[in-house]
Parts: sequence; structure tokens; C-alpha cells
Amino acid sequence: MKKQLFSMAVVAATLCACGSSTPQLGKNSIDEVIGAMTLEEKAHLVVGTGMKGFSGDSAVIGTTKTLVPGAAGTTYPIERLGIPAVVLADGPAGLRIDPIREGDSATYYCTHFPIGTLLASTWNQELVEQVGQAIGNEVLEYGADVLLAPALNIHRNPLCGRNFEYYSEDPVVAGKIAAAYVRGVQSNGVGTSIKHYAANNQETNRTGNDARVSPRALREIYLKGFEIAVKESSPWTVMSSYNYLNGTYTSENPELQTTLLRDEWGFKGMVMTDWFGGKDAIAQMKAGNDMLQPGTDKQYEAIIEGVNNGKLDMAVLDRNVKRILEMIVQTPRFKGYNYSNKPDLKAHAAVTRQSATEGMVLLKNDKETLPLTSTVKNVALFGCTSYDFIAGGTGSGNVNRAYTVSLLDGLKNAGYTVDENLKNTYEQYVAAENKRLQEAKREWFMPLSRPTEMKLDASEVSQLAAKADVALVTIGRTSGEFLDRQRADFNLNKEEMDLLKSVCNAFHAAGKKVVVVLNIGGVIETASWKSLPDAILCAWQAGQEGGNSVADVLSGKASPSGRLTMTFPVKFEDAASSANFPIDLKANIDITNKEQQKGNVKNVDYTNYEEGIYVGYRYFDSFNKEVSYPFGYGLSYTSFSYSNPAVKSDNGVYTVTVDVQNTGKTAGKEVVQLYVAAPDAAKCNKPEKELKAFAKTAELKPNEKATVTLKVNAADLAWFNEASSSWVVDAGTYNFLIGASSRDIKATLQAEVAASSQKVNDILKPQEAIQELKR
Repeated sequence: MKKQLFSMAVVAATLCACGSSTPQLGKNSIDEVIGAMTLEEKAHLVVGTGMKGFSGDSAVIGTTKTLVPGAAGTTYPIERLGIPAVVLADGPAGLRIDPIREGDSATYYCTHFPIGTLLASTWNQELVEQVGQAIGNEVLEYGADVLLAPALNIHRNPLCGRNFEYYSEDPVVAGKIAAAYVRGVQSNGVGTSIKHYAANNQETNRTGNDARVSPRALREIYLKGFEIAVKESSPWTVMSSYNYLNGTYTSENPELQTTLLRDEWGFKGMVMTDWFGGKDAIAQMKAGNDMLQPGTDKQYEAIIEGVNNGKLDMAVLDRNVKRILEMIVQTPRFKGYNYSNKPDLKAHAAVTRQSATEGMVLLKNDKETLPLTSTVKNVALFGCTSYDFIAGGTGSGNVNRAYTVSLLDGLKNAGYTVDENLKNTYEQYVAAENKRLQEAKREWFMPLSRPTEMKLDASEVSQLAAKADVALVTIGRTSGEFLDRQRADFNLNKEEMDLLKSVCNAFHAAGKKVVVVLNIGGVIETASWKSLPDAILCAWQAGQEGGNSVADVLSGKASPSGRLTMTFPVKFEDAASSANFPIDLKANIDITNKEQQKGNVKNVDYTNYEEGIYVGYRYFDSFNKEVSYPFGYGLSYTSFSYSNPAVKSDNGVYTVTVDVQNTGKTAGKEVVQLYVAAPDAAKCNKPEKELKAFAKTAELKPNEKATVTLKVNAADLAWFNEASSSWVVDAGTYNFLIGASSRDIKATLQAEVAASSQKVNDILKPQEAIQELKR
């Protein structure tokens, strides 16, 4: 039906155009082009071209999908009006396209950059912008137009399957890092799509789950990062999320897509759905969700019928069409860019290698175990992940890369010698385990499980301790789209604990050191075992050059300067959201009809965000909960002192300055964090303190000093008052806390703040009251 309607529309339009010039996009105004479009053409434009292998493939899927094979989707071309198809492609850690094409001997590999969690852990907006520039160059040179990234949802719970794509438990970090990423990518003349808007904080039943969140928690936590990114980087597009939000699909919610995003924040770009997101095409059009991706015949037909029967105003459809056309005219494809298909992958590999070192977090370093001294030559390398390094997560956040440097390869490249017998034993075991796991894998969307750790005889480990200079033990975790992590994945299993204890016992008995490398995408439990090794390096998932990046840090070629953008709790249950998160379900994918018939399933059909604003350190610090590692924490190979702190107020802008000096023996960078504590915080149900600004120094040589300047607007000190639907700044004396982490405050300054209030739209209310945590 879709193809037939389109053919009839073209014939009718052609007949109408006889004797007159047909408007062309780029030559005539967008309004003139819209005026020349048929209803069918408009409906096609707001619906994507389909997705191969799924019902609803459109008539043009064959032509548009070959523009850039492996890209996520395209817009619909209308040649008679000069409207091309433009290409939309994943994803956050680098461009995701097919590396091999039928009948083509060339390869189209892309660079796998560090995952979002690692990039955020750099706390370096300039560096993230540079990474974005490199990613955007590959988007440009491979012929894509819009990158479906970055992802900036909040780390509400440690087990969310997509935390590796996201940045932080804190919205200021998430928003600032996302804005830097967007600016970098879009400097190439290609677009971005910030996602997933909003409250997409679990993968379990993600297309059916209702996130029930108070307006205050939404405004202060879950939407604030998006607001920052929109205002500071002007992304071309926003991607709506899969989930319901307070009873309404996000893509069908006019309060979210129009009232807040456009009317309050001033967003001027286009909104698209996540792939197959939402159900009601008419509701999505009315809400201001301009484009439906990847598009189905059913959606197209619903829009045609909606206009014809009066359920969809043509003016609404025209508005959405205009936003899409405004996006299209910015694209390289519309401008006729002659892309090369040959980005400088070697240069980009250098970018990912260097950037990754700056986001690795040194969690422990007893007696200067790291960097490894020049006397360390022979390394005993333990752990399956040492030989099968994890570059990143799975799903749309994965990148089809040419290679991944393992830790084994990275150490060899750095000049270290690895025990060959141990290497051969591990490589044979890992190959057999991966084969077994691949054969046992049940569904295409499931990430491949990690090999169970190999059992080693105690005498064998002792022999290795006698020969080697140091032991490295790598602990790996992977996660991805579609699935949340299990609680068992949060804790070390018996095999991992046995390995760690065995290695530490043997090497310590021989007077040798043990270093643990965490090759992970999200938080794991550390409190029960962190006393065993001498050093712990959280390397995250560093992209295709991961092994080289880790070796650069271990050897001292690079000094670690990453800081945690999330809290490491003592145990999983300590997280405030643990009582309201899907845990240990037998199937972490959309719940079956049979199970749904039992009634509303808590944390599957709906999730109550009962922790309210107390997410991450806002909870742990406000309620004095012990943590394993606090938000903002990270060690260095050097040390820093803070002096001459000062705060000045000028017309509602608070400027904080502090001198930071390198007091150690090696060069390094420091992250300065500015928290603010409101007066009577406990009495007024506010967090004990909140991050309001941060900055990273340039590399400081020993004894070198730098002055760090941080600015906070008075409006940034506001809390959201639901009763009056307004942002309120309470008058009083505020503490401005300069820290190296949320629990390492170096200086406390005070400033008087005047009262103010800004009323906003009373929107996004839950359908029933949520019993929120309060101080």
C-alpha cells in the first residue's frame, strides 16, 4: 500500500507541476518546498525508510540502506523536490557501520574510542571535545550525516546494562561532558542526537517500563544533564527514549518534547524516536516527536489516515516536516560533500590511546607500587581478560574495529616480558571457553558471557612468583543494550576470589607486588577484596587501544588523572535505588505475556523512583553511608596542595579561585571539584552538598602551580519546589566546598546568596504519589 500511494502521489504532483517550476530544497524557502509537498510525501518524510529484517520495510530500503551499509537508518528521499536521504548512524564510542561490503575488497573499519564512562572520568571537557572531533571526522568521511550519540542518562543504579554508554550519577558531569562531545562531533559539519530523553535508566522491559519519577527528581537529576547539553552545545537532534514516563511514552509526551525541551530550554532542532520507540504515531506527531525511526508502513498509513479524518492537523505535520528539512539542509550529503571513505585511522588510534589513559582511575597504590619501576621486566599475567581484553560494551554502543590491543599485547609493546607458559595455558583455555560460551548463547542480543576463571594449582602460582617481578590480575565485566546486569555480576565470583587470593598469597610470600586491573564498564564490588592487592587500576573499557593505554599508565609513561564519576558502594544493597530496580530476573528482556497476566510487576512494568533526588553521592553523603570509593575519587603518581581559596560575588555570579600546586616528584593533572552546601540543607530536604562546577588543570610539573577558576550562577543554586512549580533559591549563607572528591574537601568558603524564584510550567506529574526518601 505504501509504495502504491507514493507512486500515485508522485504522478499527481508531477501533473500539478506542469507549466510551473517545482520548488527545490536549498533554492527555494523551506516553506515553499513544504507547500509543494503532497500529504503522502510529508508522511514519508516523518517516517524512516524501514529496517532490514523487520516487518514494515519500505519501498526505498534497498536504495537508502546502501548509502552507508550498516548505518542505523536514513530519512526518506524526495528527489523531485531536491530532498536527499540522509544517514543516521550509531554510536557513542565511535561510528558503527559495516566494515566489509559485498563485492568490495576495501574495508571500512572505524575507531573504537573509550566508552562514555571512561571519557567522563577524565573530567576534561577539552579532551572530550577533541575525541568528539575525531569521531565526527569518521562520520563525515564515511558518508554519514548524524551520529546517534552521546548517551547521557544518569547512573541511577550500578546494574543498568547501558551505564557504560552513560557518563555519571551526577547531572552536571553528564551534561558538561555531553556538551563537549557534541561540540567536537558537530565541528565537522555533521550532527549528533543526544539520548535517551528521558529517564531510560534500566534495560529490563525498556519498551514497556513506566519510570515513575517526581517532578523535582526529574528536574534536578534526570533532565538537568539534557538541559545543560541543549543550552551549551545545540545538538542537531534529540532522541526520545523507549520507556513510559509517569504513564506516557516519552515520544508521545508533549510536555516533555515541546513544553520543556522547546518552550523552556529553547531547543531548535529535530526530535526522533529511538528505533521502534512508542506506539501511537499520531500522538508522537502531536507531541513534537518529529521523526519516527526506523519507520514502518503502519506508521505511514496512520499519519495519512489521521490527516484525512481530522485526528492530525496538517499544520502539526508541516511543523514536524519543517524541522526535518531544517536538519537535512545542514548535512554534508545535502551540501554535496565528497566523502573519502578514508579517515585517518592511524591518527585516531593515537587519540583514543592517549585519551583513555586520562580517564583511568587509580583506586589503590600502596607504597608506590605503580608506576612499575625500571627493575620490573618479567610479568606474570593472570586472568582470562588479560588475554581477551574488552574494548567496550555490546549493542548499538559497539564499534566494528580492525583490532583490539589486549593487555598482553600492550605489555609486550611496552617492553615487558610475559611468562610464555602461563600465556599459552591461558590462551588455549580462553579459546575453548569462548567456543563453549558461543555455542551456548541463546539470543542474538545477549552479550557473550565472560570465561570462567581458570583454576591454578598453588604450587604453580608459587613457581611463577619465584620467576616474575610482579603479578597483574585482570578482572573483566561486559554489559550492553537489551539487558541489565545481574547482582552476581556486581560481585566477584568464587573463581575470581580464589585466583586473587592465590596470587596475592604466593607473590607476597615471595616479596613481590600484585596489581589488579579492572577492565569493566560499570561499578563492581571492591570493599571485600581491595585489601589484598598492592594496587588497583580501574582501566574501564578503553577502546581498541586499551592494552597499550593500560601499559602506558602501568609503566609511568602516562600519569593517571581519572576520577570516579560515580560512587562505589560497599555492597549493592547500599545503593538507594536497589529496592526499586529489577534484580536477578530469569530473563532481563521484555517480560512475557504469561508473566504480565499476573498483574503489574514491580520494577518491570513500572519502577518507582522512591529515592527521589538522593542518587549516588547525594544519598551516600547526606545519609552518612560508608562507601568503598567516593564520587570524585582518584589517586595520582604525584600529590597536590590547595592554597589561597577565595570566592567573589558579582551580579549573581560566584567566582571561586584556588591555587593548585604539584608537590610530588612527577608531572600530573588534578581535578578540582566545587560543591555547594545550602543553608539548613537537612531541614529543607536538600542534599548535604551538590557538585556545581569542576575543572582539570593542565599537566603540572613538580612544584608548578596553577590558579583554577570556577564560576557558579546564582540560578544554579536553586532547588525545584513542586508546590509552586518553580526554581527557588533560598536566601542565606552557602558553603562553597573545594574538593578532590565528595569526601575530600580541601577548603570551605562562605558567601551570602539572595533569595530568588523562577516559575516554570507545572508538568510531568506522576499519576499517583511516590513515597520519596527524605532527610
